[in-house]
Order: sequence, then structure tokens, then C-alpha cells
Amino acid sequence: MLLKSFTYKGRSKMKIILVVGARPNFIKVAPIIRAIEKYNDIEYKLIHTGQHYDNNMSDVFFQELEISKPDFNFSVGSSTHANQTAKIMTLFEDYCLKEKPDIVLVIGDINSTLACSIVVSKLQGIKLVHIESGERSFDREMPEEINRIVTDILSDYLFCTTQKAVDNLLKEGCDKDKIHLVGNVAIDTLLYNIKKLPRRKVNKPYILCTIHRQSNTDVRNNLENILKAIEQVSKDFKVLFPIHPRTLNKIKEFKFDKYLEYSEVLEPMNYMDFLYNVKNASLVITDSGGVQVETTVLDVPCLTVRENTEWKFTLIEGTNKLIGVNDTDQIINEVYSILNKPPKSNLSKGNKKLLDGRASERIVKILREEKK
Repeated sequence: MLLKSFTYKGRSKMKIILVVGARPNFIKVAPIIRAIEKYNDIEYKLIHTGQHYDNNMSDVFFQELEISKPDFNFSVGSSTHANQTAKIMTLFEDYCLKEKPDIVLVIGDINSTLACSIVVSKLQGIKLVHIESGERSFDREMPEEINRIVTDILSDYLFCTTQKAVDNLLKEGCDKDKIHLVGNVAIDTLLYNIKKLPRRKVNKPYILCTIHRQSNTDVRNNLENILKAIEQVSKDFKVLFPIHPRTLNKIKEFKFDKYLEYSEVLEPMNYMDFLYNVKNASLVITDSGGVQVETTVLDVPCLTVRENTEWKFTLIEGTNKLIGVNDTDQIINEVYSILNKPPKSNLSKGNKKLLDGRASERIVKILREEKK
């Protein structure tokens, strides 16, 4: 059963606002834009809240992902969760009142997602669409978990990447008519771009490391445990370490530069360089959510340095292994264990079908059906 029909405020075209604010959003919105542009009955605006302000983490992504520059950039920058969320809410409310969209589409679990969802929920006549609904780590201490839960409660359309996400929403009492199992839009981007990667000789083995999550960077002991492990491993293996601005600031604050002596420390990578290095790595060490999925699809071993993950299917069906950050020796031992005997991807037929590069097409099709 479809939800009640849209009113288009006198327009012949459906008007959608797409909200992005951080690197993972840029990657996920690109295929949605391509899918939208196949039709002449949808008008869209791209809004960048400006959570990430480093050029390699923001502007360059629009260029290489073939996305036009945002129609508006709020440039809120980094701040506390409350301050950042409040700034975005104020600016986005003004923008919505001016533009009067039919739909606002938010992605993932960042503060922009939460802020814009709250704004839309209090305005009349606008439908809220959440991409990656139903993902759960079941850890309320993670700010992202709160963002996910609240956004799902407020959304009119819940687009899920896996059946597990659907099950989570149903257990929480979400209306089944709002829930749609469509697949993963980030993998749409991966499959679209992987054929563009350069063919050149790769000097293996090497480990790619990416650490940015606040629970790791802002907690001194956690960050030190991870860096100690990387220091030890980098004595035996080449380690590429593109450092997120937040991580770099904390390394300097805590005076942990000494742990990077043997690693190849790099500036944040653009998407294509990062994808190339993930694809050819012998192992990826990360605390990123999206990287867990990408490595699973690419059949690259992944060690996730977190206490939990919202991408649980990667633990069951992929190459991902979850390990905490309380024991440096345990991290080191796990790295050598994986490198000595790499696991193999074992994706089920169901998830292979959902990771076919067509999730964005399914999303836009569902939204257009609502217009009829």
C-alpha cells in the first residue's frame, strides 16, 4: 500500500532536496543523482552542510564522482554534536521554507542526517526519505546510533541495504509499508568506478589503515592502543595511513607522532585513489562503516577496530573481523593471523543480488511511483 499522494504545490515536477555533509554521503549520493537525471519529471537540489571542510575530504569528491557543485553550502564546519546539529537545523529550516520541496532525502548516520530529519518532521507537506535505514550497532553510546534511530522514526520512506536492516525496523515497530529493501548505494558507486581504476603493477603486500571515529580518536588510550599496534606491524609490512584531520589533530595533541615512524603517512585520499588502494591491499585496518562493506564486496580482508558494528552482515558473509581496541597485542596478533591465512568472501545469493549496482535505480523508481 502506498502512502498518501504528494501535493506538488502547483509544480509539474517532483522537487527533491538531497542532503550531504561528509565523505560517505558524497559517495552515496552520486548514483542517486545519476538515477534521478534519467527522468525529466524530477527537479533536485543538492545541499552540502559542510561538516567536512578539508578539500580532499569534500570538494574533490564532487569532481571525481561526477557530481555538480552543491546548490548551497552551509559550511558549518566542525563543532560539538549539539552545536553542529543546531547550526544545520537553523540553516536548513530557512532553506526548506524558501524552496518548498516535496521530498528531503538524507543518507546514513551523520549529524546532518539527524538535523535535517528533525527540521522536515516539523514542516508540513514534505516527505522524509532515509537511505541506509535500519542499520544498528545496538550501542547507544555511539552518536551515530542515536542519529540512525531518530531518523528512522521520523522518516516516511525507509530504504534498507539488507534484510537484517528490514528486520530491525520491524522489531522496532516501524510501519512495514514505509520499508523498502533496495540494496547499498555505496556499492553502486564502487561498481560504477572500479572499471576506471588504472591498471598498473602493485607492490604487495601492504596494509591500508584508516582511523577517524571519535570513540577511537578522542579517547587517549584507544588511540594509543591502535597506533602501537600499527607501529609494530609497520616494522614488518608496508602500512599506508591516510590520516583524517580529526585523527591528525589528536595525534599531535597526545604527542603520539612517535608511533608513526615506520608508517607511510599520507594526506586524506580522494575517492578513486582510496578505492584503488582498498582493492589492492592485503589487509585493511579501519573503524569506518562504509569500508567494511567495500572490502567485503572486493574480497579484501578487513580488521575493524571497534567494539561493535552496524554492518553485521559483513562479519557473517564477508571478510570482515571485529576486534576491540583495549588490547594492543590482540590487534597485532589478529593482523598477522589474517595475513597468514586471509579469509574469503562468502556472500549469500540474497546479498549478491542487493549489491548489484542498481540500488539507486530502485529507490528513484519507488519515489516516482508515488507520484502516479
